[in-house]
Amino acid sequence: MTIDLFEPFQLGDLTLANRMVMAPMTRNRAAENGIVPPMMVTYYRQRASAGLIITESTPVSPEGVGYPATPGIHTEAHAASWRGVTDAVHAAGGHVFVQLQHCGRISHPSLLPNNATPVAPSALRPAGQAVTYGGMQDFVTPRALETREIPGIVAQFKHAAEMAKRAGFDGVEVHGANGYIVDQFLRDGSNRRTDAYGGSVQNRMRLLNEILDAVCAVWPARRVGVRLSPENSFNSMSDSDPEAHFGYFMGQLSSRGLAYVHVLEGDMLTKASTVDYRALRSRFSGPYVANNGYDLARAQTAVRSGAADLIAFGIPFLANPDLVRRYRENLPLNAADPSTFYGGTEAGYTDYPFYRGEETQAV
Repeated sequence: MTIDLFEPFQLGDLTLANRMVMAPMTRNRAAENGIVPPMMVTYYRQRASAGLIITESTPVSPEGVGYPATPGIHTEAHAASWRGVTDAVHAAGGHVFVQLQHCGRISHPSLLPNNATPVAPSALRPAGQAVTYGGMQDFVTPRALETREIPGIVAQFKHAAEMAKRAGFDGVEVHGANGYIVDQFLRDGSNRRTDAYGGSVQNRMRLLNEILDAVCAVWPARRVGVRLSPENSFNSMSDSDPEAHFGYFMGQLSSRGLAYVHVLEGDMLTKASTVDYRALRSRFSGPYVANNGYDLARAQTAVRSGAADLIAFGIPFLANPDLVRRYRENLPLNAADPSTFYGGTEAGYTDYPFYRGEETQAV
């Protein structure tokens, strides 16, 4: 039997309408205090035909914030504001996981309580600049976490998982990718520690394992996903042997009974890759979500060949709220407007039109 992108998929105890996932995409439309505004409810409701929506990165604590106007998931008020999104997505027949994030060194004192120095596994300043309310500012050298502080980071993820349950999400995704704090511990280019959280692959995975233990005490493992990015250089990241190291991580995650592992394949910026992702995928026994520049043809090939179970689409979903229908019926796509990707109002956010025959209409 030929597997198709538009078939339902059993994700643990959830039946997804199709194998298309809306990838997490930072849009910087939340209030400064992290509250979800009404336009975010509309944005996610419009895209509820995706088999699964994974929300934009959502900080687990005030100390985990790394960008302006990102929604939070660490207070009762945050949970209450997200409830509008989850109720709307569920009413439209969709499913939605929230992506739990701590930015670590990819932040700036101006974004943190009391102008604190960002924390990281090691005191290594990333190249580039932070996005702040005052404009672009150079990253600072982070403060290396003391061993005794790390349980506090784990506790922040657990508390956020509890808030996510109160908000009505179907599950959570632990963000272990793209140069944020979990990824900073996983990869040896950013982790130079000599304690139990550094050095060997086993030690570098310790933080992720402890976070998953904590989150899975709140949610059943079948409702918890993990995102990884073995090769992504975004946020000044590198690893000496991504295929070997992430092969180990995938193998260890395989025994946990997780909802899925969501892998950004290759480099987000250059699309270059030297890792055999089919081999990497074989190390994990559960559902595998592939991500990074997939179009319809490539997605169908990956699903039909068994290279992936689900495919995450980013910009196509951003610009086409009805992407599932457009792909299924081979309809033309809306063009995305990069000038409206980050920050702003409804323009370039909730006003991308749905397909309506010869005409299109925003809903």
